[in-house]
Amino acid sequence: MKVIGIVGMPASGKGEVSKIARDLGIPVVVMGDAVRKRVSDAGLPATDANLGVMSTKLRSELGMDAIARITIPLIEAETAPVVLVDGIRGDYEVAAFRERFSDFTLIGIVSSFETRYARLTDRGRSDDSLTDEEFRARDERELGWGLGRALAQADCTVTNEGTLEEFTAEIRALLCRQG
Repeated sequence: MKVIGIVGMPASGKGEVSKIARDLGIPVVVMGDAVRKRVSDAGLPATDANLGVMSTKLRSELGMDAIARITIPLIEAETAPVVLVDGIRGDYEVAAFRERFSDFTLIGIVSSFETRYARLTDRGRSDDSLTDEEFRARDERELGWGLGRALAQADCTVTNEGTLEEFTAEIRALLCRQG
C-alpha cells in the first residue's frame, strides 16, 4: 500500500487536498478526526481550545507520535492501493508513518499567514472562530508539536496562494503522478 501524507499549517489547504483525493477515488484518513472523536467522547464541544488540549494530552500521555499511532490501524484497514492521510502535525508522526509504511510520500502545503487566516474565517468549522492573535497562538502550538520540522521533511511542496482552480489542478496532477 502506498500512503501519501499531507502536512501544512492550519488552513493551508490540507482539507482541499483530501477533497481532491476523494474525487479521484483515493480513501482519506483524517488525523484530526481521531482528536475530534475523543473530544466528543469527553462530552466537550469541538472548539480550537478543546481540540488543542486533547491533542496535547494525547501527545503527553502516549508520545509525540500518538495521533499517528492511533490512525495507523485506520489506514491499514483500507483496501485501496493508495491511501491519503490528512493532518500530519509533527516530525514524530512523519517518522512513525515512514517506519510503518515502506511506500510513504509526504506532501507539504504552504500558504502565508494572511492567506490562511482569510480562508479560516470563510470555512466555518467550529474550531475556526479565532481572532488573529488566537490563530497565531494555534500556529505556535502546532509548531511546538514539530509541524515545521515535518514540513521540512516533505518530499514535495505545493504553494497554495492562487485560486482554488489552480491549486486543484496542481494537486490533481500531483496525486495522479503519485499513484
